[in-house]
Amino acid sequence: MTTAPPPRPPVDPRLVLPRPADARSQLAPPPATPGPPQPSAWERRWPGATGAARPVVLGAVAVAAGVSASVVPLDRPGLGWLVATVAGAAALGTAAVSRPRRAPAAGSPGVREAEESSTAAVAGAAARPDATGAPGRAVRLVWAVATVALVGVGTVRAAGWLFALCLLAALGTASLAVAGGRTPLGLLTAGVLPPIATLRALPWAARGLPRARTGGPGVGRSLASIGITIALLLLFGLLFSSADAVFADLVAEALPEVSTPGVFGWVFRVLLVGAVLLGGAYLLAAPPDLELRVGPARAVRPLEWVLPLALLDALFAVFVLVQLAVLFGGSAHVLRTAGLTYAEYARGGFWQLLAVSALTLLVIAGAMRWAPRRTRADRLLIRLLVGGLTALSLVVVASALYRMRVYTDAYGATRLRLVVATAELCLGLLFVLVGVATVRLRSGWLPRLALGAVVVALLGLAVVNPDRLIADWNVDRWQRIDRLDVDYLSGLSADAVPALDRLPEPLRSCALREIAAQLSEDGWRAANVGRTQARAMLGPDPAEVGATECP
Repeated sequence: MTTAPPPRPPVDPRLVLPRPADARSQLAPPPATPGPPQPSAWERRWPGATGAARPVVLGAVAVAAGVSASVVPLDRPGLGWLVATVAGAAALGTAAVSRPRRAPAAGSPGVREAEESSTAAVAGAAARPDATGAPGRAVRLVWAVATVALVGVGTVRAAGWLFALCLLAALGTASLAVAGGRTPLGLLTAGVLPPIATLRALPWAARGLPRARTGGPGVGRSLASIGITIALLLLFGLLFSSADAVFADLVAEALPEVSTPGVFGWVFRVLLVGAVLLGGAYLLAAPPDLELRVGPARAVRPLEWVLPLALLDALFAVFVLVQLAVLFGGSAHVLRTAGLTYAEYARGGFWQLLAVSALTLLVIAGAMRWAPRRTRADRLLIRLLVGGLTALSLVVVASALYRMRVYTDAYGATRLRLVVATAELCLGLLFVLVGVATVRLRSGWLPRLALGAVVVALLGLAVVNPDRLIADWNVDRWQRIDRLDVDYLSGLSADAVPALDRLPEPLRSCALREIAAQLSEDGWRAANVGRTQARAMLGPDPAEVGATECP
């Protein structure tokens, strides 16, 4: 007879152990939680300003924009351009020295974070020599001085074409002054950052506008203060103007044109200049990291770069030998060998030699990038082949300049010929710098010095007074061979008046007729040394020049 098992006592649920999970569930990772999006490489290099623009910066930008819109003469070079540039530089200087630096009070929870942030900022400044406050700040100051000097050419020289070239160069130097950059890629990036910075600066500036708050002035009170200031200036200005005629003329010169088109034009200029200056202030407040470099070049075998460079050196050497024969043989050698006049020979080869000089710089840049320099033999080959090509290129530059000199003697000097000769001189200076970089096998300093050479060339052109130099050259040539292009000389600027004044009548009046017709009195905005000297030389009424009939 079987007996039933005794009943099990009830189990306390608190004592029941959980069932172990299987191995598959133990190895499965927990579900990933989506994190914040990672910033791009460009955002890491230029995170931008997270705070707000300081009111003093916004005020300086507004004042500089108003001054620039009021004083710049849009029809000619003059003092107003320099005044506007100095005002803009002062506003940007205010932005550079007014970067907010807040430190938490001692004992507060943020002290440690502030110290870590400060340490990171110092490390970042050491890694970014172009950041504001780093050693690259001196280089930015040099670019700023170059910008002011280039725009200042319009105060001294009356040649509009020269001032246009200087303005274009000043745009580039101003971009480098606010954005920085040392490497070739960084320098190119600095040229396109200001328009982008203008758009990014709008929220930054909006956060810096004064808002109504307890115990502080709001926008309405600030506008009321500005309105009261303008009303007081107008009231007392009108009273002083009615009391003194000289002061009235001064006020009339200082104030912009009061008309509907004039007011709209002034407002447009204020907005345009203000936007440009605001972008520059944003770049100075949140400087980007422009240490941009291309990736490492693929290593090439010695034969892949030695053979083309060696053959190119041989070709250059043969050409240089021919040029030496031409330089020392003179016109007789050219007539015997080429069947051309010396002027035709010079004119036929100058432009080709100019292209050769420019292309040679690209060849040298490629060789310096791809040629290996691991061993002592590699470095010696670079110095011999690239250095030899650089030295031979200097002879090509000298030959091109000599051809231009001969061509100018035969056909006269013009602006185009002078500018091209200046460009060839600038290329020669670049070859000298490339030669130094080849010997040292270091070229990190070369891009900035190359741009500096262009700036120096333009300023040197302004120093020699190109229109007067052209006129002097043609007048001296007329005295030798009795040939003169009066029509071309009459189209020069007022800078050429001292040279054209040497001509006898009626050539003098014919050459000065068009120039004198444009010598109306300048206000202080358009004050220019060249036009002032021309008016003093032509007499109290320059329009009377050219009354005689031209042959």
